[in-house]
Amino acid sequence: MIITLTMNPALDRTVSLPEPLAVGDVQPATSIREDAAGKGVNVAHVLTAAGDEVRAVLPLDPTDPYGALLTGVERVVVPITGHARANLTITDPAGETTKLNLPGPRLGPSAADALIDAVVTASEGTTWLALCGSLPPGAGDDFYVRVIEAVRARLETPPLIAVDTSGPVLTHTVAHGRPDLIKPNEVELAELAGVAVTSDLAEVAAAARVVVPAQAAAALVTLGGAGALLVDASGVQHAAIPPNVRVRSTVGAGDSSLAGYLHAHVAGAASGEALVSAVRHGSATASLPGTRLASPGDLPTGDVALSRLP
Repeated sequence: MIITLTMNPALDRTVSLPEPLAVGDVQPATSIREDAAGKGVNVAHVLTAAGDEVRAVLPLDPTDPYGALLTGVERVVVPITGHARANLTITDPAGETTKLNLPGPRLGPSAADALIDAVVTASEGTTWLALCGSLPPGAGDDFYVRVIEAVRARLETPPLIAVDTSGPVLTHTVAHGRPDLIKPNEVELAELAGVAVTSDLAEVAAAARVVVPAQAAAALVTLGGAGALLVDASGVQHAAIPPNVRVRSTVGAGDSSLAGYLHAHVAGAASGEALVSAVRHGSATASLPGTRLASPGDLPTGDVALSRLP
C-alpha cells in the first residue's frame, strides 16, 4: 500500500490551443477539460492505473464539486471549509505549457491536526507515504515536517517517506525531516542546494550531493527531455528518455515519474530499474494531450538507456 497526501488539491482547467500562445491577443481554443488534480492525487491515479494499492489523503469541503470529479481513486477525506483552488493550464501542439496556479483555502489549526491524524492512521502497515505539492495558506512551511515526525513517532514500523514539493517548504522539510526520497526538478534542486540552475548532468549530480545522503536518503531529479537522475548513497545513475517520445503536454509528468519510481520500488525492483520506470511513466504522460496521465498501455516501448555517472 502507498499513501499520498495532497494538501492543496486543485480543479485543473486545461485549455488546448491550435497555435502557440500569443500574449495579449485573442485566440481560438480547440478544447477545454476539467480534472480533479493536485500532485498527490495525480500520483495516486497513475499508481491505481498500474494496479498498485494506493490511498489518497486530502482536505475537502463536503460541498466542493471537486469531490464529484475525483473518481477511480481510493481516498481519505478530511472535511474543511472552502473549495479547492482552480488552476488554469494552457497547452499548444508543440507541448508548450503555461500554468496559472491559485492559492487554496486557508487551513486552520484543527484541520491541520486532523489531517496529520488521518495520515498517521492511513499509513499504518504501508510501504510508502508520498507528501506531494504545495501547502495551503495557514499550513506553515513546517507542515510536512510535522507529518513526518508524527508518522515516525506514532507508528511502530513507519513507511518510507517521499517528498515532492518546492521552495521554502522543500528547504524546511529536507533540513528538518530527513525524507527517504525527494523528487525535485533541476530548478527546484538548484534552489534547494543554493547553486545556479544547470542542465549539465555532473553539475546536477553535485547539487544533489549537497543534500544526499546528509539530509535526504535519495533524490530523484527529473530533467525533462534529458531524462532523470537518481542520487543515493551508492552513487549516481542516469536514465534517458526513450526514443521517439513526442512531448504534447508536461502537465503531470513529474508526478507520473514519482509514481513510476514508487510502482517499481514496491515491486522489489533495484534502484536502476525504479529509475527506468520513473522515466517511462514521466515520458508517457508527457506524450499525452492536456492533463491525461499515463496508464500501462501508454508507456513507451523503446529502450531506456541507463548509466552510472562518476
